[in-house]
Amino acid sequence: MKYLRIGKILNTHGIKGEVKVFSLTDYPERFEELKWIYIEDYKEKFHIKKVKYRPKDILLSFEGYDDINKVEKFKGKYLLIDESQKRELPEDTYYITDIIGLAVYTIADQYLGTVVDILQAGSNEVYVIKNKEGKEVLIPAVKEFVPEISLEAGKIIVKPIEGMIE
Repeated sequence: MKYLRIGKILNTHGIKGEVKVFSLTDYPERFEELKWIYIEDYKEKFHIKKVKYRPKDILLSFEGYDDINKVEKFKGKYLLIDESQKRELPEDTYYITDIIGLAVYTIADQYLGTVVDILQAGSNEVYVIKNKEGKEVLIPAVKEFVPEISLEAGKIIVKPIEGMIE
């Protein structure tokens, strides 16, 4: 099963089992829509009891985890959801996990490599593309440079400007 990271547990909060979470989603209210989540390295479902939003993080508590000693071990772990919990995204919006691994070609059909990472750079993302020789190319993920993404075909078409892929 494929899991998506939606947050990272930064620390515990107080003594009643709350954890501080850094959200990895563009839609922070996402946590209210979920009945349960997974925690990295644990098989069971963790049922969300309470969600509190703060300016820089989110406080979560889980049913049956009402003591700091029970949640201490989750520090640094990612919060995960499975494919069945994915939201429908707006058109031309994709999950990072769907983009990583796609083959990248120029509009002239020149193979550049595959997407190995996505960097968050200000208002837009940057695709990190690596070829067989290990050379990396960075392409801003904007329509001007990325006219086509086809999850069905498993590829991305890019329109680099001069000097972008030297």
